[in-house]
Amino acid sequence: MTDTAPSENPYGTPTTTGPEPIRPSQGRVNTIVRALLKVPVLSGIVGKRLATLQVTGRKSGKVYEVPVAYTVHDGTLLIGTALRPWVKNLLGGAEVRLSRGRAPESFTATVHSDEQGVLELYTIIARDNKQNAKFNGIGFTADGEPSKADIYQTWQQGGVVVELTPR
Repeated sequence: MTDTAPSENPYGTPTTTGPEPIRPSQGRVNTIVRALLKVPVLSGIVGKRLATLQVTGRKSGKVYEVPVAYTVHDGTLLIGTALRPWVKNLLGGAEVRLSRGRAPESFTATVHSDEQGVLELYTIIARDNKQNAKFNGIGFTADGEPSKADIYQTWQQGGVVVELTPR
């Protein structure tokens, strides 16, 4: 991450306390969302910005299905998240499959954890999906732009961006 102390933010004072913590009920919510994303008619409504990412465990070989919010940008998909265990399975350019209510598509994953990459890509995600920005602790300035201080704080607290490139 950075050598800068967590309290130092070069972009000013954040407008939020950071990303929302994972709630104890999140596992049940994910189960429901995964099921809804598999129903043809509902997937188009529920899945406008949601998809199911199939990630293979690097040690276990088990396939995990993770509901994710995504943003389409320049032919790739961007997923803003914390460095969760499933994200660690993507390090090193892992191949993944993603279902957006139809047959799964194949992608190569790149995890951006560097300050500049996270700031740039989270700005794109936040502009596209304000609900996702809120979940990840990103507020907006008076002119409607994502707060750089908030994005920096999200990065300091372990925020990364997963970029999926079609194979």
